[in-house]
Amino acid sequence: MAATVQQPRCIWRLPTVKLRTGLGRTTIYDLMKDGRFPKSHRIAGAHAVGWDSQEVEAWIAAQLGEVA
Repeated sequence: MAATVQQPRCIWRLPTVKLRTGLGRTTIYDLMKDGRFPKSHRIAGAHAVGWDSQEVEAWIAAQLGEVA
């Protein structure tokens, strides 16, 4: 098992989430709807959303069978 380095917490927009997970937009939103992917959060007003980077990293670790 590889050691993970804790990254600073930040807000990731959709292109970054897609890049980090390898998932497409529709899959991300379908998984969110099913409660199987971290929820997005409204940022900078009503029209922008982002994901907590630590929540997404923990989800990735779980998918790889690592302890988050």
